[in-house]
Amino acid sequence: MKRIFPFILIIFSLPISHPALFGQNGEMPDLRGWVDDAHYLLAKTSMDGESQLFKVDAKTGKESPYEWEEDIADQLPEGLQATRRNSTFTKDRDEVIIRRENDLYYFSTAQGRLRQLTANPQEEKNPQFSPDGKHVAFTRSHNLYVLDIESGLEHQLTFDGSDVIYNGWASWVYYEEILGRASRYRAFYWSPDSKKIAFLRFDDSPVPAFPIFHHIDGDGVHGEWEITRYPKSGDPNPKVSLGIVHLDSSQTVWVDTDKSLEYTAWIFWTPDSGQLLFQQMNRDQNLLKLFKTDPATGKRSLVYEESQPTWVEFFPEIDFLKNGEDFLLRSNRDGWYNLYLYGLDGKLKSKVTDVNWRVNKINWIDENKKRVFFEGTGENPTERQLFVVNFNGENFKQLSHRSGTHSMELSPEGTYFIDEFSSFENPGLASLFDSSGKLIRELGHSTSDPNKEKGFKVEFFTVPTSDGFKLPAYWVLPSDFDESKKYPVIFSIYGGPDAGTVFNRYRNFTWNPIYGKGVIRFTVDHRASGKFGKKGLDYMYRNLGKWEMNDYIEAVKWLRQRPFIDSTRIGIEGGSYGGYMTAMALTYAADYFTQGVAHSSVTDWRLYDDIYTERYMDTPEDNPEGYQFGSVMTHAAKLKGKLLLIHGTIDDNVHLQNTILLVSELEDLGKDFELMLYPGGRHGWGGQKGRHSFNLSQKFWERYFFGQANSP
Repeated sequence: MKRIFPFILIIFSLPISHPALFGQNGEMPDLRGWVDDAHYLLAKTSMDGESQLFKVDAKTGKESPYEWEEDIADQLPEGLQATRRNSTFTKDRDEVIIRRENDLYYFSTAQGRLRQLTANPQEEKNPQFSPDGKHVAFTRSHNLYVLDIESGLEHQLTFDGSDVIYNGWASWVYYEEILGRASRYRAFYWSPDSKKIAFLRFDDSPVPAFPIFHHIDGDGVHGEWEITRYPKSGDPNPKVSLGIVHLDSSQTVWVDTDKSLEYTAWIFWTPDSGQLLFQQMNRDQNLLKLFKTDPATGKRSLVYEESQPTWVEFFPEIDFLKNGEDFLLRSNRDGWYNLYLYGLDGKLKSKVTDVNWRVNKINWIDENKKRVFFEGTGENPTERQLFVVNFNGENFKQLSHRSGTHSMELSPEGTYFIDEFSSFENPGLASLFDSSGKLIRELGHSTSDPNKEKGFKVEFFTVPTSDGFKLPAYWVLPSDFDESKKYPVIFSIYGGPDAGTVFNRYRNFTWNPIYGKGVIRFTVDHRASGKFGKKGLDYMYRNLGKWEMNDYIEAVKWLRQRPFIDSTRIGIEGGSYGGYMTAMALTYAADYFTQGVAHSSVTDWRLYDDIYTERYMDTPEDNPEGYQFGSVMTHAAKLKGKLLLIHGTIDDNVHLQNTILLVSELEDLGKDFELMLYPGGRHGWGGQKGRHSFNLSQKFWERYFFGQANSP
């Protein structure tokens, strides 16, 4: 249930006075990145729909026509497309590998023709170019292969792949909870010199098999079974080994990992390919060790160790300096995420930032001036601001100052950066700065504000708790808002650990018709949302469900004090962890929440995967009280409001079993509720069933808020 918040950065330019600056509906200008350190590209669309590129001088704003080299995707044979899901490009995008009908095809601008690389009934997965572009590695039937592009010769590197042994392909629980969905199960890593491939080998044989039945697949009559290896809380995990294949000899060196530590992941090569870094964590997930190993021998040595009383996190980013010896870490070991500079000898060079707020990400490392540009919240945890600081922690400077959310795209050598900004009240502003933070000029702003045009009023505030937290929150007031009237409220939440949703950035709320019918949308982040550092997060330790609901109840109490809130219509809706929160709200917090729509909900933490659950809860054996309280079934007898349960029948993340067990308990208790299943639905679905699900929720709110059965 790892939640990933993608942050998409679009670069904007051109003086605000330019007549062709805005697209349709007042959208931002269409920039295509930096040409060099002093120029960026802007695309303009003429009245007849033709697009033209211009190179813009960052300093002067002067623009000139620019002839872009024909994109490789435009040169592919008719009927063949390179999409995000089926293709892999070289860094310069001059070459591409395309997966088509379970085989790999190669195309380059130099050759100008398509070549088929593989002809095998088994699918090649996750093809990856070597850094020098001469080879491509991939997995097939859970074995690792490498193919020489020039000769077409294919070499099999591992030979024991099976239905439970995966080489370079992640076990499901690692994919979901450690490596992340962006990995697409890939668990192999080229060395920078293109001579070696490190890979993780998974043995899923100890992991219990979980059956998922496909009612509408197979022959359409008998259905079919899908058997997955899924470790639930307390179950055995896959056994993991780390290997390094030397391509000159096809020999694999097995790394001497620490067998006392449960989890092995997050592989990083040093820039010279001389050493490999890997991370290991214990089963309790409160001890993390970062090791380095010699690829020739596999012998390990400790570089860094971190432990916390509750839980620690893997380092998904390790940024090496060019010397190959020093690297930057982002850790919350002191209560907030800060940056640290370490050497491969394990010695701390400096605490680069020392702030009592969250450093979110590194944008660019300026090695010439020994400084790092980064994004962080600043003093307000709902914001994202831009900063720069020297490696030694000196000359700390905030580069952005407007209250809201900023993102940064630096020119290749860091002379300039473009800042894209928005806030609750500002739908978008783009500005150009030099690296000192001096404004060169504003590049444009959005002229479209759908919320304002609809008459919605978005307000940000904090909700105080009885024990001193000030929870960030906002609401969206309807266009006809009148304090003398009573309004229903819908809590829109997720609620998982370190997964807050209240940010001071622009969002369009006009997409949901129910908000235009006199409903107040309300969102609040609890103490463990990440807004209060590790201290706030640690409330969740061994207590999933407790403090989230405590703070949501506090929010309802606060709302009830507003004269325009109808306390008989306090709704809540969410999916996944948000579905769990909704189910808990209508049971444990039944005196406060009156209606709820719970999508794909966890209902008992014994039913969810062990890596996610045990990080916060330990095992059911170690923490029986926590698991008992955190189960929706424990509180099911309190249900008295209106609850709609929604689930996909082949959800391989939060199994349908969760909803079925809650349904069984509610039936045994004689409780009324509503249920909708979506055949063939995983952990989310689209198409006609997606529209049906959306309309179903709309009808639910119409019926119980306004007494109408028809959807809008």
